[in-house]
Amino acid sequence: MKTRPHDPASISPGRRYRLDPRNVEIVDKDVARILRTKTGAERLRIAFGMYESARNMLTSLLTTDHPDWNEDEVRAEVNKRLSHGYTAR
Repeated sequence: MKTRPHDPASISPGRRYRLDPRNVEIVDKDVARILRTKTGAERLRIAFGMYESARNMLTSLLTTDHPDWNEDEVRAEVNKRLSHGYTAR
């Protein structure tokens, strides 16, 4: 079977399994092994750090893309995007 350059299956030809390009949320086996050694608190700290990083990157992106927005507008859009469109009113 021929793969396209952007096909995720072509990234790791030595793998025993084939990635489904529709599912990008597959944890690498080595990462899974490492995460299993972490305590619940450590995994939670890692997840919170990833969330915080995403929030900071999104804030920077929106501030750059919309220089006319004030801080409240940027924060509202960040909250909207990170909550999949649901925000309490």
